[in-house]
Amino acid sequence: MNKLLLLAMTACCGTALAQTGTHVTTAYPMPDGSRDTYLGLGVQSAPRWEGAAERRVSALPVLQAQWSNGIFVSGLTAGMHLSDQPTFEYGPLLALQPGRGDAGMGRGPDGTGAGVGLTFNGAAAEPAFLRAKSGARLAGLDDIRTRLLAGGFANVYLAPQWRLTGSLLFGAGNDRDGARLELGVQRLAAGLGEHHRVSLAAGVGIVNRQYNEAWSSVTGAEAARSRFAPYAPGGGLHDAHAGVRWNWDWSPSWMLTTNLEARRLLGSARNSPLVERPANLTVSTAVAYHF
Repeated sequence: MNKLLLLAMTACCGTALAQTGTHVTTAYPMPDGSRDTYLGLGVQSAPRWEGAAERRVSALPVLQAQWSNGIFVSGLTAGMHLSDQPTFEYGPLLALQPGRGDAGMGRGPDGTGAGVGLTFNGAAAEPAFLRAKSGARLAGLDDIRTRLLAGGFANVYLAPQWRLTGSLLFGAGNDRDGARLELGVQRLAAGLGEHHRVSLAAGVGIVNRQYNEAWSSVTGAEAARSRFAPYAPGGGLHDAHAGVRWNWDWSPSWMLTTNLEARRLLGSARNSPLVERPANLTVSTAVAYHF
């Protein structure tokens, strides 16, 4: 069932971008004026920030939509398919990158949505008792504001069920000068019986120095008021990740989607004093309704 690919192929992004999940929904022929939309709600367990040892469980809204004119929305990502070639997809891409406060990140790292603890403009919306429980372990670091990132994507099909993916987004960090390149390979939804689909994805993230300075550095002023030593990262390879998604089609309108992603920080991001655990898992499951 091709419509299941709308959910099967969300990630990215990553994000954390500090992972915003930048995997793009797949294109397929749609009648003029038509759309495919999934709405749902689930739960997610993820590290509080990139490299955190402590985890947070949060509600996970799910939004996936694609229109016949090529426009799509995938969680915190939106874009437009411009190519009419069946083996090559490309187009512009926008992604909302939630900020980070002293209690950690406020996003859904697999890109399908965001948890209830979103951080906007440096002010965490997480309840005070949860922030106290977390110990505000990033206290003393500057808050990172929510940013709207802009760029583009390109996908090349090696076979009907295999494709290479790429996306480039600019505008991360408080100074809006961070950039992230995401390269990956995907196995599109493989049928396991009549009602089950499994998809696989793996890839790497490459960032510029400014991106790592926003998310992995500790300035002298921050070191003086926090528990971290000063650290000045460079750019380059940021992380490697792999994931599997299982979709269970209950009926033509209802489905259960479950995602598991493993991510390991590399290079300058791995060496940051903010990193307590370089490798981590994000797990989510949600019920979605198609209309």
